Order: sequence, then C-alpha cells, then structure tokens
Amino acid sequence: MPRLKAITTGSVPSFLDVVLNLDEGDESSSLASQDTWLAQMKAKGTGKLVMYGDDTWLKLFPGTFDRADGTTSFFVSDFTEVDHNVTRNIPGELRNDDWNTMILHYLGLDHIGHKGGPRSPHMVPKQREMDGIVNQIYKAIETQDHLKSTLFVVCGDHGMNDAGNHGASSPGETSPALLFISPKLKGLQKKTQDAPLPDAEDFQFYSTVEQSDLAPTLAALLGFPIPKNNLGALIPEFLSIWPKKTNQAYLLHQNARQIQTVISAASGTKTFDSALAVSSCASPSSDYEELACDWQGPSNILMSARVGDDIDPKWALPVTMWLRKAQELMSGMASNYDMSRLILGQVAALIAVIFGLYAATKAISLTSSLTPLLVISIAYSIMMFASSYVEEEQHFWYLATSTWFGYLSFRGFKRSNTTFPRHLLLTALPLLSALRLLRSWNQTGQKFAGTPDIVKLFLEPNPHFMWFLVGLTYVRAHQQLVDSFHGRIPVPVNFPAMTGLVLAAFTFKAAFTLEDAPELVVPFVKSSLLDFTRGASLIARARAVFVGLGLATAAGMGFILWESKTVSGLRLRRHQPQPQPQPRQPPPKKKGPAKAEAVTMLQNLYTILALTQSRTTNIPLFLVFNLVYGFLFAEIDTGNLSTAELGISSLLLQYASFFAMGGSNAISSVDLSNAYNGVSDFSVVLVGILTYVGNWAGAVWWVVGTVVLLGRIWRRDQRLDEGKRGMEEMKMMVKKEQGQSQTGLFKTYVAVMTLFTAFSVAAVMAACTILRTHLFVWTVFSPKYLYCVAWSLGQHLVVNVGVGGLLFWLQWL
Repeated sequence: MPRLKAITTGSVPSFLDVVLNLDEGDESSSLASQDTWLAQMKAKGTGKLVMYGDDTWLKLFPGTFDRADGTTSFFVSDFTEVDHNVTRNIPGELRNDDWNTMILHYLGLDHIGHKGGPRSPHMVPKQREMDGIVNQIYKAIETQDHLKSTLFVVCGDHGMNDAGNHGASSPGETSPALLFISPKLKGLQKKTQDAPLPDAEDFQFYSTVEQSDLAPTLAALLGFPIPKNNLGALIPEFLSIWPKKTNQAYLLHQNARQIQTVISAASGTKTFDSALAVSSCASPSSDYEELACDWQGPSNILMSARVGDDIDPKWALPVTMWLRKAQELMSGMASNYDMSRLILGQVAALIAVIFGLYAATKAISLTSSLTPLLVISIAYSIMMFASSYVEEEQHFWYLATSTWFGYLSFRGFKRSNTTFPRHLLLTALPLLSALRLLRSWNQTGQKFAGTPDIVKLFLEPNPHFMWFLVGLTYVRAHQQLVDSFHGRIPVPVNFPAMTGLVLAAFTFKAAFTLEDAPELVVPFVKSSLLDFTRGASLIARARAVFVGLGLATAAGMGFILWESKTVSGLRLRRHQPQPQPQPRQPPPKKKGPAKAEAVTMLQNLYTILALTQSRTTNIPLFLVFNLVYGFLFAEIDTGNLSTAELGISSLLLQYASFFAMGGSNAISSVDLSNAYNGVSDFSVVLVGILTYVGNWAGAVWWVVGTVVLLGRIWRRDQRLDEGKRGMEEMKMMVKKEQGQSQTGLFKTYVAVMTLFTAFSVAAVMAACTILRTHLFVWTVFSPKYLYCVAWSLGQHLVVNVGVGGLLFWLQWL
C-alpha cells in the first residue's frame, strides 16, 4: 500500500501506511479524495478504468474502477490462482476498446519470494510465465489498431532480499524494476541496451529514478495535469519525445511550479513568488530559502528555452538537478515531529525505568541476580543507538543466552558432587548444543538473511528427515498431553481423545505444507495421512484443531476449578479443631502440587496451538525448547535456581526463540502464512491473534512454561521449609500457603521482566528521537519502535503479566 501511494500520487507515504498495510480491512487510508493520475485519467473521460489483481487498489481507490476483480494479497501460500485470476481477463480486455487505463497487479512472484526467497524453484517458472504475459500484451499493442497509442508500463512496487522479504533498506528491497514499453518509444533508444547484464550487488543496472517520478512522467506522456501533492520529477530521458525545445521547457516548468506550490504550502512562505535579494542568497536562513535561491538559475534557463533562444544543448540538466534537490528536501521533511510530545514520552519512559529499578530492588534480594539483569538491560539499551546492531539484534540474544546458561551449568557443576566429565557429557554439552541449534536454525537480520542455515542445509533438501523430526515433536506433545490428563479422564477416553486432537493438528500441518510447499511433503505423509482425511479443506482442518483445543481447554479449566473446591474443602477440615480422635486418614493432597499439574494441561495444549501456528520447518525447535526446559526443571529441583534467575532465563529464551524461529526487526519478516488458519473472511481480531501467535509462538511458550516452573520453585521451597521447621511454625506455613509467598514469586518474575521492558522502551524511544534525521530512521529505527510496542504491550503486558498472571492465579486458586 505505501508504495502504491508513491506511484499514484507522486508523494512520500507516511510510516503509518506501513502499519495499516497489515490490516486488510482498513479503509482509512483511501486515496479516493486525493489527486492521483488515476483520478486524472478518469476525469479525462476517454474511457473506462479496469483493474485485475491485488485488491489493495480497490481499497485505495473505492469507486474508481468501472470493471475490477480483486484478489487478497495476504494468502501468500497461493502462487497460481492469484495470477490466473488476472491472466484469464487479459484476452477479453485486449479486444475491448472502451477503456483508457488497465491495472494488472500480479502477486505470484511476491508470494514465491515470501515463501521460498529469490532462489525458490518456483521463481524461474513464474518469471517465464510473466514474460509470456508481457509478450502477449506487446503483440496486441503492435497488431491491434485501437491499442496503437497504448503505453505499457511494467514495474514492481518493491524488490526483495535474499530471504525473499521486503520492507527494509537493502539494495535488493529498494531496487524494483521499471520498464516503459511502446512501439512509439523505439526512437528514443540511442543505442542498443545489452541484456542480461552481469550481476551487481547494488542492483544498479541502467538508470535509477524514484518511484514518485512515475506520476509526473505519466502526466507528461498521457497529457493530464500533474497530481497536486507530487514530489516526483519528470524522467529526463523522455524529453526527446517532444522535438521542440519550447515544449520540453514547458513540461519542466510545470513540474517545477507544481513542486514549488507544495514547498510553499509546507513552509508557510511565498519564497518563489518573487526574486530574493542577493544578500538573502549569500546566507540563506533556511533550506527553503536556499532552494529558492538555487531556483533562479534554472528559472532563467527555462525562460530562454521557452522563447526559443539559442542555449546550451545540456540546458535541461540544471533544471532536473534542481528538481532532484527539491525532491530530496521535501522527502526528508515529509514527517513533522512534535518535539514536546516526544520529550514528554521520553520523560515518562525514564520514570518507568526508575520505578522498575525500585520494584526490582525490592523484589530481588540477591545482588548476584540483579547484576546480570542490569548488565543485559544496559547493554541492550546502548545497542539500540546503532542501526547495524538493531538490524542484527539476534546475535545479542544468542550470545547473552549462551553465556548465561553456560554460567548456570558451570555453577551447577561446582555445587554438585558429580565429576566434570559426567557433568560435561550429561548436562553442559547437550544444553550448549541445544542453544547452538537455536542460533543456527534460521538466519535472520539483514546481513545474513538467506545464507545457509539448518533449515536450508538439512531440512528442506531432506524432507524425510524433516518429517521424522516433525513427527517426533508431535509424538512428544501427545505423550505430554496424555500424561497431564491422566487421572482426570478415564484412560479409554483420554488416550483416543488426545490422539485424535494431535492427529488433527498433524494432518492439518501436513495438508497446509502440501499447499504451501508441496516439494517438502514426502509420499508417506501424503498417502497415509492426507488420504485419511481426503476432501477436507484447510479451513475445515484448522477449525477442527481449534475446536478440539477449545474443548480440551474447557475441560482443563473445569478440572482446575473442581480440584480447587475439593482441596479447599480438605484444607478446611484439616484446620478445624477436632473434639475427639479421628481414625487415621491418608494425608490430603496439597494445594500447590495438584494445581501445578493441572496448569500443565494448559501448557501442553498451548504447545499444540504453537505447533499449528508455526512454520513446518520450525516445529522441531520445540524439541530443543523441551531440552532446555528440562535443564531448568532439574536446576530448580536441585535448589540451584532462584526465582529471579528463572526470570532472567525466561527473558533470554523468549527473545532468542523469537529470532530462532525467523523473526527480526524488519516489517518484512512478519510471517503471515499462518494468519488465516481457520479464517474464511478477514477479521482484524482473529487474524491479529493468529499472526501474533504465529510470530511469537516460541516466546509465548516460554511464558507458559515459566509459570509452571514458578510453581515448581514454590513446591521446592515448601519441601525445604517442611524439613527445617517444627510444628510450632505450621501456622506460618498455613499463612504462606494462603497466598503470601506464592504472589511473591510472581511479583519477582514480573519485576524482572518489567525492568528490562522499561529499559528497552526508554532506549528505543531515545534512539528514535535523537536519530530522527538518520538515513535509516524509517527503514531501521521506526520498524524497531513498532516491534518494541509489540514486545512491551503484547508480550509483556498481555502475555507475561496478563496470561502469565491468570495461569499463576489458577495454580493457587
């Protein structure tokens, strides 16, 4: 959407357009009331406007097109139907003579890039298909009389990086192709262009223009006024179409005057209405005044050209250079910053840091636990002021996670009685190997995006091995589900029910992969599992999984509430005075352990949801998560891990898992492939939740797991208390069981997460404010700010505090 705005209006889109682009139902960014070349072509009244392809055009220009057939651009798994829907309309439209503008927006190449990158096996066949479309249209222009004056423009609204994504600032993403085709343009070629050219890392091959230049160029070629908000410059190579110098000067003068009108409106001055004094130009007081001074030379040249004076053959160069300078100035000032609000927000963020520090010092008693948290927070904050570190943030988390867990492993060895070789073989080596797998699973960021990783080197070339790991992950999830419901549901019901749920989830993922990347589906999966549910649509499969998860979750919640009442009744009878001796009874179930086991049901059910919303190649990562989780579990049982240290571990693993699963600080890395699972019509709430879970699946998994481990810490401390305290202290134990010590655990965990969140928000806000004129403010720092919002509001407040607090409350209900 932002690029389409630039192409049609000639203006610079705002960063808000990038955010609204993710909301398929948004209509607030409509261009129906703005001046665009589409509006100018409609106003000419020489024919109808038709459009086929990406339905973003229909949202941007409601009521503009007389014939249209839109296709949603967010079902990125579809490489064929989105294009066939366009191509099938071309022959008929080429025969029609009632239109003056036809938009054909193909999505297949974009979808292939998102799914498999520029080297996907689907890429070359799709490019050849597009070549055939171009050839078909050009032959029609050459042979059909009513198309003889047609201008055929082939362009991309964006490129892609080595991972197939776009939205950042790499050359591949910001260098889409632009081609003007017409038999009438053959005379402009002064020399034959070689094709193909050798590869170039910067993708600069022939000549380079801005996307906004398309608007004034089309205005000149097709004979309509330049859109009012245009900041583009007429592409000078087309000037030779008009043999008379006076016509060329007129077009350039119209382009310059139109931009001057925009500058005057932006500056609130009438700088270009009269000649400036020589003294003013000697020391201009503003960029606008300097631009007005620079205009005097090109203005005189245009006056001479328009009256036919004999001037330098390169007379147009100073004018085009001035247009470029004006374009750069206005593009750089496209955003107005309210400094008072920026400063107010920064002050609020610093206050949050102070309160976070105060809360952390109160909740974390050990300096040894607070120090590493402060080191992580401060180092991360400093890193936010460097664009390269923001782009490659994943390395910070990988290094911090490996260092922290290496320290925990070494400390555990020192406190244990085991030998070093045994500890190295059974604990340290598997743990550090698991963290190394996390780091190497998906290459992300900017510099190394698309380079070899575990997915590209081992899983995609060996789909049998991939499905073995995927199957192993689902088997492990099935075992955990059956175990967590054991004793609550009869075995004849428990095992078949959990098996059906896991099989539904697995077959959905297999069917989804068959549609998304059929080359990854091995015959065994296709024949033995997909044939079992042949005929079911992806939407029906996904809904079956979600319904099963919903029913199982409702059952789990019911067991938690039932056990809460049962345990409460037992506890009441236990503490009531007894008038006479009672027969010996078995000891009642304790509140903590029973509830923790029940909440584990919800943890295992979320695992199924996380697998459903993850890419197939990322599913085996949950085996790695389980290995690290087992290490934390053992460290808690041996008394080596405090609540604050568990919080630090969770913080590191939440971020490390996000990047390990392919996330980055670029808008282009937002994975939308699972955003429509089970959804037939767009819903901002449902699609938003599914998108969040799909991108933060690992991070949310660690939040749920951390809550369960907090219960484990409480039970460990209770066992220690029971061994140390006498009967006189049982009253204090009862008081703690009623909630005092339990809430203290969760408060400590929240204090850890809040302190880091406060530091990160303050640092990102400060970086965006201080570096607001930085070259990469819109491509690096602004996307990072959006991710900061997602982490602080979504992950911290909603997931850590909200969902985590709910699960923790259920343990001690």
